[in-house]
Amino acid sequence: MKSQDIRKAYLNFFESKGHLIVPSAPIVLKDDPTLMFNNSGMAQFKEYFLGNGTPKSPRIADTQKCLRVSWKHNSLEDVGFDTYHHTMFEMLGNWSFGDYFKKEALAWAWEFLTEVLKLDKDRLYVSVFEGNPAENVPFDQEAFDIWKQYVSEDRIILGNKKDNFWEMGDQGPCGPCSEIHIDIRSDAERAAVSGRSLVNADHPQVVEIWNNVFMEFNRKADGSLEKLPAQHVDTGMGFERLCMAMQSVTSNYDTDVFTPLIEKVEQITGLKYTPNNVILSANEESQNKTNIAIRVIVDHVRAVAFAIADGQLPSNTGAGYVIRRILRRAIRYGFTFLNTKEPFINKLIEVLANQMGEFFPEIKSQQQLVTNVIREEEASFLRTLEQGLQLLDKVVAETSGKEVSGAKVFELYDTFGFPKDLTALILKEKGYTFNEADFEVELQKQKARSRAASEVSTEDWSVLIPGNVETFVGYDQTENEVKITRIRKVDSKKDGILYQIVLDNTPFYPEGGGQVGDKGTLVSANETIDIIDTKKENNLILHFAKQLPENVSASFVAKVNTDLRTSTSKNHSATHLMHLALRTILGTHVEQKGSLVNPNYLRFDFSHFSKVSDEELRQVEASVNAQIEAQLQLQEYRNIPIQEALSKGAMALFGEKYGDSVRMIEFGESKELCGGIHVKNTAEIWHFKIISEGAVAAGIRRVEAITGDAVKDFYKNQESTLAESKETLKNPQDILKSVASLQDDNAKLKKQIEQLVKEKIHGLKNTLVSDFQEINGINF
Repeated sequence: MKSQDIRKAYLNFFESKGHLIVPSAPIVLKDDPTLMFNNSGMAQFKEYFLGNGTPKSPRIADTQKCLRVSWKHNSLEDVGFDTYHHTMFEMLGNWSFGDYFKKEALAWAWEFLTEVLKLDKDRLYVSVFEGNPAENVPFDQEAFDIWKQYVSEDRIILGNKKDNFWEMGDQGPCGPCSEIHIDIRSDAERAAVSGRSLVNADHPQVVEIWNNVFMEFNRKADGSLEKLPAQHVDTGMGFERLCMAMQSVTSNYDTDVFTPLIEKVEQITGLKYTPNNVILSANEESQNKTNIAIRVIVDHVRAVAFAIADGQLPSNTGAGYVIRRILRRAIRYGFTFLNTKEPFINKLIEVLANQMGEFFPEIKSQQQLVTNVIREEEASFLRTLEQGLQLLDKVVAETSGKEVSGAKVFELYDTFGFPKDLTALILKEKGYTFNEADFEVELQKQKARSRAASEVSTEDWSVLIPGNVETFVGYDQTENEVKITRIRKVDSKKDGILYQIVLDNTPFYPEGGGQVGDKGTLVSANETIDIIDTKKENNLILHFAKQLPENVSASFVAKVNTDLRTSTSKNHSATHLMHLALRTILGTHVEQKGSLVNPNYLRFDFSHFSKVSDEELRQVEASVNAQIEAQLQLQEYRNIPIQEALSKGAMALFGEKYGDSVRMIEFGESKELCGGIHVKNTAEIWHFKIISEGAVAAGIRRVEAITGDAVKDFYKNQESTLAESKETLKNPQDILKSVASLQDDNAKLKKQIEQLVKEKIHGLKNTLVSDFQEINGINF
């Protein structure tokens, strides 16, 4: 059964069980401060588990793109060495939000695996939670009794908290889980050693394929558990592992999920990959290294490609750093073990797009961009590797003895991105080693610094007004009478102690869609509390303050800082107008790839494969200013069906998650899906001025621009600079002629100086010759 058919079979099965099939959320998370990437199927549904939102259906199923760089027993550096861990993977999932529970979830899982897919029942094992008396969580008798209807008791394994109790994080919804494992070893191996003893023992052919999580509890800040008001089901099945079981192979990499990519690598490098069922002899170590390198490359290219397609470019910070690190690991394995000295990973994108474009259209539509970005990253890191080789030669030359300092190797790794294992390989060829203990000490120091910098302590919510009553009124009001519904304290190394405040009817816009959060005040009869930022988390709008009101139950007036809000709205509306202008002047291939809108300026990243010329920038400026002068009235469509908005011509951005109902912003020909704050009429922007244009990555350009008062200040500064220049030049009538004259004079003087220096050198030479003394036949 092909992987495409397995995926379809799963979604069709759960659709027949009354589930709403939803598309995968982007792999990159933009509005969840607790996660960089979607690392599980449930991440996009967190707000429903927390009770902060209502799902479109109580039953949902999907296939979700996920990305992880660490697992229960493994990390990024282990990917490629085994046959079943991946950075990017698909999670087939079905959810119940307060609807069905254990009985249906486990029955349907068994039905799908054994009746729809026809997997051998004798190869399946299940696990249930053994209980934890310390936390007053009992043995999961209900799940145990359900499983006894389908399997013998010797196939039901009792799992501990580590393996069979799932938690969203340090705090939040959690509960016992029941896993389904499959034993795909040969009959002879199964007869010799029971599969039961190999469950959760990291055996490559006795693997977990499905996890059914039963959300029953909420983990509080003090570590205690409390019952949730509603019970939920959260299941996840590893798509790649399921394909391995269905296609009768013993490695995920031998399934048709990976074989097209492997064949392309073989074609490019001229090297062959050995399937997992071929046993390598001890003297075939080089072939094993080739296999590992190919597995690393075909795994990592998927993670990097989908992240870029969803809007996350490689960079040196945050999520971009993780993507760059994954890609560089793939490049390094190709460089070291496949002898690839030129960019080649980008050539795999066409194969990936053809293979997965049907279910994930973004990889097809963004194929050219992804290819270009990866090609440029490859070329850049290959240059870094060459520089690293030169630096390593210098380190070796300065080393006494045959052991290089571990601290020096760490410096190469940390500062220049030169990998430790590549360093070890090169040193070995030169007859050197390095002190690994010293390297590890430096690495742990760095990790400790990183952990300390990002350490956050979050208390439980103190709920003042129970129920889901919070609403946003900021599109129509900048001031509103409010009550506080909940509060909590957050302590971090970066920001110190802050308080998060949730209001019942807030006018404060939370950071999102590139626009910064509002600032302002909460005013009561007795005090004023400064709101220093506003963000959104799990469908709650959080207002950040350095102190709490003395009486949190009082009534307040929430006042947005309208000066900042007005400047921000001008920049946001101008961003829309500029997007239209860029697509009109440069071509419809231009797509937004990122933005920042704050009170001071706007920043806009977009796809375009060459520098924007000065003339093109002038045309963009002129187009935006023409739209401003046209005094275009804002046409706002709130809560309209997304298909209606798209039929009206609205632009939807890849990497953004949209609901069934959306908000559309229209200024003349500019029509975009957007949740941000905008001017009522383009005339309010006053004027638009581009201040810079440059490259962010291959195929991605960045424009920074200003509007309104910032433009006035810009021209004032220009006038001031011009006046000072005229004064310095003694107030000439024509300043351009005066500057040109200065440049001509300067060029003539430079030539004169060069001639004088030559003459001086000639004279010095004659003086030296006349001073020669002959001593024993030699001129001194």
